[in-house]
Order: sequence, then C-alpha cells, then structure tokens
Amino acid sequence: MLIDRTLPSFLDALSSADPTPGGGSAAALVGATGAALLAMVAGMPKTRTNAITEREALDQAHTELMAVRETLVALIDRDAAAYDLVVAAFRKPKATDEDRVARKAAIQDATRVATEVPVETIEACVDAMRAGLAPIAHGNPSAASDGKVGFRLLLAAALSAKDNVDINLGGLTDVSLQTRLREESEQLAAQAVALHAEVLG
Repeated sequence: MLIDRTLPSFLDALSSADPTPGGGSAAALVGATGAALLAMVAGMPKTRTNAITEREALDQAHTELMAVRETLVALIDRDAAAYDLVVAAFRKPKATDEDRVARKAAIQDATRVATEVPVETIEACVDAMRAGLAPIAHGNPSAASDGKVGFRLLLAAALSAKDNVDINLGGLTDVSLQTRLREESEQLAAQAVALHAEVLG
C-alpha cells in the first residue's frame, strides 16, 4: 500500500513513469497534510484567550479533523486503485462481440469509480476546511501560520482533485451520471474556494 511507504519511497513512485500513483493520490496526500496541520493547531493546549468555550470548540474540531485526515489518507490508495481498474479494463480482450461488450461495460464502470473517488477527495477537503474554522478562530495565535498553510493545502488539494474529476468525466457515456458528478464536484470546489476566502481573503 502507498500509505505504508516512506516519504522518499512515495515520492520516487510519483516521479516514476508509472501512471499510479498520480495526481489524485498526490491531491489526497496534500489534503491529509492540510487536515493534519489544522488538527495540530486544534490540539494545542493554549487557545486564543483560554476560554472554556474555545477549548470545547477546538476539541470538537480536533476530533473531526483527525477523522477527515484518515479519510484522505485512505483516498491516497483508493485513487491509485481506481486508476488501476481503468487500465485493467482497457486491457480486457476484444476479439469477439461478447468480449467487446464486456470490455466496454468494464471501462465505464472503472471510469465511474475513477471519477467518484476524486469527488470524495474534494468533499473531504471541504469537511476539513469547515472543521478548520475553529482552530483558525480560537487556536493559539503563535500557530496562525500553520492554520493558514493548512487551508492553502486543502484548497490546492480540492482543486487538484477537481482536475482529476474533469479529465475522467469525458470518458463517461452515461450523460446523467456525467452531469451529476460534474455538478457535485463544481459545487464542492466552490465551497472550498469560499471557505478559503473566508479565512484568507
């Protein structure tokens, strides 16, 4: 699994000519890093004013951010696996009419999965940004830059995952599915942009 690799090994895999891991896995990793930074700020013992309500809000945010971080970590491998499904589908035999029908169906199914996974990455990034509003508002002022970096990484991850959605949409022949995934990804990406603007302008 990719998540069990050392960081240099993972970067070597990204640098290789192999199609996986690719941009989708990288986006999920960046998102997980952003969520982790915001979790760090939320988990610090000192808050902005040390009010009890701040501590409660930060504790809740920390729990949510750690959960989203795990979701994004899982998406690193899920994205690579989804693309591997597409490659395997295109390699299916096409000697007979029956083969061609089965191959076409497999390609469509694999492309659907490869499109849905980065949509999940965008959604997870938005969830992390929502939870991250609390550490931005109530966290230790000394860690303000860490929180900002977390938001910048999450936006980059969300928009990068959107790029992966867009490129895969063209391979779908089901127009209703294509429309649904396009609209969902656009709405989620717009939310990520809005949340980033709320924090960083």
